[in-house]
Amino acid sequence: MGLSLKLVVLDDDPTGSQTVHGCPLLLRWDYATIRRGLAHPSPLLFVLTNTRALDSAAARQRVRQICQVLKPLLSEGLVAGLWESWMLVCRGDSTLRGHFPLEAQVVAEELGPIHASLLVPAFLPAGRTTVDGVHLLYGEPVHLSPFARDRLFSYCTSHLPTWVEHKTCGRISASDVQQITIAELDAALESSGLQKLVDRLRTIDKHLWVAVDAQQPRQLEALGQAIAQLSGEGMRFLAQSAASFINGLVPLPTQPFDAAALVRLRRCSPNGHPLPGLVLVGSHVPLADQQLEGLLQEPNCLPIEVPVAKVAEVLNGVAAPQEHLASLEKILAQKLEEVCSTCHTPVLFTSRGELQCASAAERRRLGSELAALMARLAGALAPRLGYLISKGGTTTHTLLADGLGLDQVELQGQLLPGLSLVLARDLPVLTFPGNLGSAQELTESWRLMEAFK
Repeated sequence: MGLSLKLVVLDDDPTGSQTVHGCPLLLRWDYATIRRGLAHPSPLLFVLTNTRALDSAAARQRVRQICQVLKPLLSEGLVAGLWESWMLVCRGDSTLRGHFPLEAQVVAEELGPIHASLLVPAFLPAGRTTVDGVHLLYGEPVHLSPFARDRLFSYCTSHLPTWVEHKTCGRISASDVQQITIAELDAALESSGLQKLVDRLRTIDKHLWVAVDAQQPRQLEALGQAIAQLSGEGMRFLAQSAASFINGLVPLPTQPFDAAALVRLRRCSPNGHPLPGLVLVGSHVPLADQQLEGLLQEPNCLPIEVPVAKVAEVLNGVAAPQEHLASLEKILAQKLEEVCSTCHTPVLFTSRGELQCASAAERRRLGSELAALMARLAGALAPRLGYLISKGGTTTHTLLADGLGLDQVELQGQLLPGLSLVLARDLPVLTFPGNLGSAQELTESWRLMEAFK
């Protein structure tokens, strides 16, 4: 008996599988890798596109390429009875940063026709809720947060219909964006209310956008039930969502590993002693700064700073070219080795503060080069490590795909809410979103990994 629904998630940042477990995360999207991923028994498949780190043209090209590989394979699965229906989710940031609506438009073009598109940015474990169409961060409109001032993906409203109008430069009017309210979702928890929601969704067509409220997981589960029923009738929906809606679409069993079991995945030496850890911090949002500052208060955590201005000088031709970068890399590698040999935890981080760049392209190039440098350093040290903690989306993607040279990883579960632990071969890697957690949560996760003795 096949799956009733196969959910394929195109994740624009590799930390978005933060509410699920037991599924593959693909770091490449060639035919063989995606075919192997779809064959996994989980109803979920994540394809880590990392498009948030790309410009719009490159993001469009990448999503189109992935969809063109997916299309025949999804049809084959239907014919073979491996699943009764399938659905695509563009998993994006719960603080509304990313290439919207570009990625969803490409999916609709390649894998349509699409009955309707659902905008569901709620990420409930981290206080990102939506009420009356207004997206909130711990009860405050998200456009008032530092995330709304992102240099590449800024915005000025938390009202989702108006946000859609803003992001589409007026091509989609706020008045054309429908809304599903908390009252409708609460009513759908009863069978009669569920049928009303199904009937309403059935009437939506022409690939209209629908902004979805959410405060509780059960509300998204009710919407998921309605979508599943209509998907079984042959209707195709697309979602632009944060992580919480994924759980509503595909109910999963309880996570098999608790935090203690995840910590025990830490690698040991042949004589049974736990190997040292390594923490990478590439994210530059203010929350990441606070978390890094807290971690460096720990006596067993020693800082190793990657000088961003120096790397920028090399890229801009101010300093001596690539040889200078190689020399810097050698110095940093030596420092990492020295800290590990003392049984302390090295914390490799890019210098704080956001360097002013002449253009968005220059900023992306600098971010890519910094992530690549950190990935190479971590990859070279990996055989001697017991675990890795990686904070920041581009940092983590580059680490997994390039530094560790992986095609895919297996998601084990969450060490703390929203913090997923994956196995990179046998090396546990804690993927830590840049925008998530309390000021002390990076320190708390490090303490948990270090508790295994």
